[in-house]
Amino acid sequence: MSDLTFVAAGEVSEEEALDAYSRAVIAVAERLSPSVANLRVSRRVRSGRRAMGGGSGVVITPDGFLLTSAHVVAGSDGRVDAIVARREIRAEVVGADPLSDLAVLRSDVADLVPAELGDAEALRVGQLVVAIGNPNGFAGSVTAGVVSALGRDLPVRAGRIVENVIQTDAALNPGNSGGALADGRGCVVGINTAVAGVGLGLAVPINATTRMIVGALMREGRFRRAYLGIAGGSRPLPPRLARELGREACVEVVEVVEGGPAAKAGLRPEDLVVDVGGTPVEGVDDLQRLMAGDLIGATVTVTAVRDGRAFEVELVPVELEI
Repeated sequence: MSDLTFVAAGEVSEEEALDAYSRAVIAVAERLSPSVANLRVSRRVRSGRRAMGGGSGVVITPDGFLLTSAHVVAGSDGRVDAIVARREIRAEVVGADPLSDLAVLRSDVADLVPAELGDAEALRVGQLVVAIGNPNGFAGSVTAGVVSALGRDLPVRAGRIVENVIQTDAALNPGNSGGALADGRGCVVGINTAVAGVGLGLAVPINATTRMIVGALMREGRFRRAYLGIAGGSRPLPPRLARELGREACVEVVEVVEGGPAAKAGLRPEDLVVDVGGTPVEGVDDLQRLMAGDLIGATVTVTAVRDGRAFEVELVPVELEI
């Protein structure tokens, strides 16, 4: 009998599977690498300029806007030197939002190749993802892995968290921050932000909330947030309430800040917030997305559930001071 390996109909050999995986990663790298920048951040000192560190960025518009992590440019004088597709360019910090760990830069050239932004809401655990950035200064490094988990929480500052962070086992190291996490089609679904351990990288998702924040940073240089004065977490609704309201989840109030709008309106810990200003709230991300600047100073009706009964309160959000 000949020494041949037979593959049953419909099966794929190990070699074929590895070749397909390699082709997918190569395609993403070739598509996205021209849109990923190597950033060098510095600040002014008496003797001139002093390097602070580096990171990565992603070109998001053809006229020179780049997206990166807020902590990459924190403490800088607003000037960032970058290399994109082997071109040296200069960029300025347009705006940063520490609470989402996102920042926008504007370069001095207008013919860059933008990456296509995807939708992290469509990701599934186990899905292939590719990270491109500049770990430890090694420009254009490509690593690949899978989505290890979704919906992680990333503490940023003053007890605040970035919700729905993507966890991946694609190798990330210092310098990857601000770089791209892409799906198998080469669309950017996250901005790499932290290394929590070996094989445990985190990325801020590209979703409706982050798109809103990035748009505000591009237009106004900051993202204004309305403040209710509560801390909460997403939780499933009890079955009866879920049937009555026609939804599965809500935000449970964990803490009410003394003297804040929610406290003045009478909200308490363990209340379940299901609606804000006529918009259903099924998670903290929904609530944070609603806290845009136009709610500041406006009277808002909040529907909540306490002891199994729905009730409404009116409150006036104030501006969150960062």
